[in-house]
Amino acid sequence: MKKISLVIPSYNEELNVTRFFEETEKAFSDSKYNIEYVFVNDGSKDGTLNSLKKLYNEKNANFRIVSFSRNFGKEAAIYAGLSNATGEYTAVIDADLQQRPEVVLQMAQILDSKPELDCVAAFQEQRKESKLLVWFKNRFYSLINRMTSVPFVSGASDFRLFRENVREAILSVGEYHRFSKGIFSWVGFETEFIPYEVMERESGSSKWSFIKLFKYAIEGITAFTTKPLHLATVLGSLCICGGSIYYIVALILALCGNGWCAMGLIAASIFFVGGMIMLCMGILGEYLSKIYMQAKNRPIYLAKHVLVKDKTDTDLK
Repeated sequence: MKKISLVIPSYNEELNVTRFFEETEKAFSDSKYNIEYVFVNDGSKDGTLNSLKKLYNEKNANFRIVSFSRNFGKEAAIYAGLSNATGEYTAVIDADLQQRPEVVLQMAQILDSKPELDCVAAFQEQRKESKLLVWFKNRFYSLINRMTSVPFVSGASDFRLFRENVREAILSVGEYHRFSKGIFSWVGFETEFIPYEVMERESGSSKWSFIKLFKYAIEGITAFTTKPLHLATVLGSLCICGGSIYYIVALILALCGNGWCAMGLIAASIFFVGGMIMLCMGILGEYLSKIYMQAKNRPIYLAKHVLVKDKTDTDLK
């Protein structure tokens, strides 16, 4: 019987984790798979940890519960979950049941039937967000695919199932600033993409605001391409050409006696060049900040509690 480790990042999911467990048990009740639940409590402010401890104490199942000392973010939670997973197959899935465990079962069956595959990933065939948010997400995928040599599939998320070799490859990428969508693509391996429908959340609200999504997009771009750094050279060249034209026009206007227009053009060119310089400094700052944080060599996460229970050895803590 193959073991599937479900890596479940959980932040303020007090009302969802029990429901997730029940739905997963139902989905895999008649299957040939043994499920290992790897819950990662990402510094939740509600009763998520208490709900997880209740499951751990009352349910006869394989549990690995990692509780962070504070909120380190979903990327750190995924890394912690993968580090603690022990199954032949590993899946990353959200606790809110928008991603259904039945799809994980479908993925496992695909991997069983196709030994040449290493990973099965799910993508949203039809997005349910607002049209504006969908437009921004599509532009992000279009932009990042133009800027990087690593392919990004539009609509694909962290929701996927993969073999041990893929898990070990992902863990070998020791970046502090992690962007899992990019890491999954960067490590390669044979991957099949299948469509899935996003369900409504069981309870609570999404933790991803537009600002957080925007920051996450910047994280992804700066993590997998250096092309924004080359923007400084391009903008500098454009500013030189534009400045030269401005000064020629200003000189002509000054000779014609229209000094006010000449001063206006000079002021506009100064503002334009200054803006380009600030933009380039901002891009350099993004990359330098990541180098600075990586050089500190801080751990990706810190765990306050780690609980482990194998249903074949209920005394293991």
